[in-house]
Amino acid sequence: MRIDGDLTSQTAVGMDKQQKAKLVDAAQQFEAMLMQEMLKPMRKDQDSWDSEKDNDSASDTISSFGTEAVAKAISKGGGLGIAKQVVRQVTQEHEQSSKK
Repeated sequence: MRIDGDLTSQTAVGMDKQQKAKLVDAAQQFEAMLMQEMLKPMRKDQDSWDSEKDNDSASDTISSFGTEAVAKAISKGGGLGIAKQVVRQVTQEHEQSSKK
């Protein structure tokens, strides 16, 4: 489920396509950061399986990039619905402020 198409009919008065695209991107980035934090403990458990590993910083960096990529992919694909809710809330607040 993509955010872009879901909220097309709910675009706030005065919010153009560029503003909406920025809002959706920011909401997806926010959800991806949350997902990344949720996935970190899983990565640490995986690292503990390799007893011969001596705190290799290169491997840790690559693993971190992998976790980040997975989190972004999950968020772009619909994620947990956090980004969608953020977009909906900001859109509603924008509509209310433009009516005043």
